[in-house]
Amino acid sequence: MTDTDMTDVPDISVEWYREIVDFADSTPQPVHWFASHFTEGAILLLGVLLVVAALTRVFGGDLRGRALALAAPVSVLLAYGGSEGIKSLVAEDRPCRSPADLVIVAGHCPPVGDWSFPSNHATIAGALAAAALLLHRRLGLVAVPLALLAAVSRTFVGVHYPHDVAAGLLLGALVGTLVTPLAARPTAEVLRWWVRRSARPVIGPARR
Repeated sequence: MTDTDMTDVPDISVEWYREIVDFADSTPQPVHWFASHFTEGAILLLGVLLVVAALTRVFGGDLRGRALALAAPVSVLLAYGGSEGIKSLVAEDRPCRSPADLVIVAGHCPPVGDWSFPSNHATIAGALAAAALLLHRRLGLVAVPLALLAAVSRTFVGVHYPHDVAAGLLLGALVGTLVTPLAARPTAEVLRWWVRRSARPVIGPARR
């Protein structure tokens, strides 16, 4: 990708990208290693936080809380699916394939066809953090800054423009915040039906 191919990328995003990766390139090699592995570790930790938050609702909450806990993973999956759909429509190439932007802390650039906008990692991080915040405020307050760091790391290692990760975070946060309570409504109805069904007395065969 040449500079003339970057006309659809905001100039400010290109400038910020180059400033961030130039700074990243000047950091020690252990920082490079940590940054290249940080995102996956952060996503894993966010997933653990969501599971813990969900368990507090499943075992210690009311019916609506249990429904929210069951609906939260659905919102994360929908956010990821939405991100993949937008990627295919926009088809923005990775900044690390531009001859002007050869600095890449990650060590390798994703293959052609693995588009840049929006960032899947940032989308998943935003959805996980938003869902965790809905389920458990204190755990969510830990998840939110972790999601922000996970998103920023994708630009730090050179594989996404800043607007890619910002859009991913926003998409994930919106889907996690809006879809989780919406999906919880029918889930709560199913749970109510199950509770009523389980509470019905079992009538044995009539005795003669």
